[in-house]
Amino acid sequence: MEQMNILEIKDLCKTYDSFALKDVSFTLPRGYIMGFVGQNGSGKTTTIRSILGMAKPDSGRISVFGLDAETDSIVIKERLGVVFDSLYLAEHLNIRQIEQQLKPFYKNWDSKEFFRRIEDFDLPDNKRIGDFSKGMKMKLMIAVALSHKAELMILDEPTSGLDPVARDELLDILGEYIEDENRGVLFSTHITADVERIADYVTILHNGKVWYTGTKDDLTESYAVLKGDEKELPDAVKPKLIGFHNYRNGFEALIRTDDLAGLPTSLEYEKASIDEILVYIAKEDKHERHSEHHAV
Repeated sequence: MEQMNILEIKDLCKTYDSFALKDVSFTLPRGYIMGFVGQNGSGKTTTIRSILGMAKPDSGRISVFGLDAETDSIVIKERLGVVFDSLYLAEHLNIRQIEQQLKPFYKNWDSKEFFRRIEDFDLPDNKRIGDFSKGMKMKLMIAVALSHKAELMILDEPTSGLDPVARDELLDILGEYIEDENRGVLFSTHITADVERIADYVTILHNGKVWYTGTKDDLTESYAVLKGDEKELPDAVKPKLIGFHNYRNGFEALIRTDDLAGLPTSLEYEKASIDEILVYIAKEDKHERHSEHHAV
């Protein structure tokens, strides 16, 4: 039977001088898009570099298509499409020259499909790709991925610096790509509106650890933003609040929806967006560092 998960990461650890990935584990089932989010420096790019064999993990296991990312990396790369924030192709070449250069690397390369995509994406085939706009470069990387029949698309911050129209086009392309239920998309971004629009699953990294992994719906159903007068807060609830912030006219904090039962009706709450969840996680971090500092 075909492997159900297109990507599995188990207990991934990687230590640098000033940063460490700690026991990162998550899975992406076939047929779905996972939004991979977290503040800059949370470990998203290190995780992606580890999947692609560009960084060597200290420990842990990564499997792609049921194959071991370390021992089967050549076979895996045939079936992977990668879209980075910056172009990885030779900028002095035009699209026709790029096609000639890439064709020998992929046994499933389809020239007809490539030029059909280039036409669909309105890309000029006779212009230096270094002169392309950011949106055009991104479409070119997607055209490359689609032309060698990539089954898993990994995108690292592809929408940063794109205008809203180009961003919208990218999300449409990914939506169409995933209609083939044997494929998958891992989509790292700090633009959470994109994740809210197209992701089925979300993994949040924070300080090198997985803060949440699961379906997007579970995430947004599980957290609420609580507001009101601090005097109304029962003492038992205070330790359960995340990123508590006191203003002159009240407080705000993130709370698990499970912990809302029995709160005074004078306190208001609303469902938290992914953006708000990230903001409160960061506030909690600052708050903890501040407390430790004062405790020393």
